[in-house]
Amino acid sequence: MLKDITRFSFPTLIVFGPGAVASLPDCLSETGIQKPLLVTDPGLVKTAAFTKVQEALKGKHSMIPIFSGVHPNPVEEDVEQAGAQFRSNGCDGVIGLGGGSALDVAKAVAVRVTHDGPLARYEAQAGGYLLITGPLPPVIAIPTTAGTGSEVGRSAVITIPALGRKIVIFSPLLMPQRAIEDPELTVSLPPLLTASTGMDAFTHNLESLTSPVFHPICDAVALGGLELVITYLERAVKNGLDLEARGFMMIAASMGAMAFQKDLGAAHSLAHPLSAEYGMQHGMANAICLPAVMRFNREAASGHYARVAALFGVNTHGMTGEEAADRAIEAVSGLNQRIGIPARLRDCGIPEEGLAKLADKAFEDSCHLTNPRPCTRDDLLRLYRECW
Repeated sequence: MLKDITRFSFPTLIVFGPGAVASLPDCLSETGIQKPLLVTDPGLVKTAAFTKVQEALKGKHSMIPIFSGVHPNPVEEDVEQAGAQFRSNGCDGVIGLGGGSALDVAKAVAVRVTHDGPLARYEAQAGGYLLITGPLPPVIAIPTTAGTGSEVGRSAVITIPALGRKIVIFSPLLMPQRAIEDPELTVSLPPLLTASTGMDAFTHNLESLTSPVFHPICDAVALGGLELVITYLERAVKNGLDLEARGFMMIAASMGAMAFQKDLGAAHSLAHPLSAEYGMQHGMANAICLPAVMRFNREAASGHYARVAALFGVNTHGMTGEEAADRAIEAVSGLNQRIGIPARLRDCGIPEEGLAKLADKAFEDSCHLTNPRPCTRDDLLRLYRECW
């Protein structure tokens, strides 16, 4: 299956398979982009993945402008600088290349170059999605990690320094017109980053599944994404050249983003401030916080967790829902341990004295509003302490 290039839409048209990046000129033509801005991060420009994209752009698009200043946790200034470069070069579309940070900036640029600032006006939680109108410049997303699923998502997460926190910019108009998912672009991803981005995909699928919003189609997608992560993440961590594992992890990441149009949960509310305040890698933050959040949600989400336990191969016959949920929590903790995720926040340099401020920020984050069990600020602080 992974030997061929395939195309499918849900609704972003995805070009998937080893070597799929060679289709970039076709994607530019299909979306009407004559002069794209390439948005990426400074580390990626030194990689083989970037070279493959350059090779695909030889000829008509070989001299396109490049913005390579995206931060690991993107900030408003990244969007402003990339937008200024878009305008000054007369660009008419955006190519996002990299992990979720680069892809989110690429999508936010499409909003910023067609809408007045500041970017915080468009925060979804404050109703800013109502201000985003089309048309937006087309975006082609080329992920080099398998985690966020931003290549098919309808949101961008950007830190706004003036607010001291991340905001979510949301609109169906943000969905890229094309996603090029080439597992060959992910083979150089180090094991720990493979692990943390993979657990980001896992968390997206799990929190989407347990969100109380009614969307049975997304529930089915989330279960499928979870099964793929459980099957392939360890393989991808242990052998970065395993293209089958790499490819299915890319699909799992996209499925997580498709599913979380239902919204997410408390793990994400805990993770966002860890990135904004301490620069912690988002998937790592999700992975460390997830078992504690699952224990907090145990009774409210036991039916869903029982299904997750079965995906891990647990024979849940004869168990109560709570017993099966406990086995799922054990399985997630075990997966974290096997792929090298640190056990606690203190292992990542998070100071205990910062937990109260983190709880304040987590309570401001909208993701916990769709957690299966309601959260207070004190609940979130207790979860931080349990993770610390």
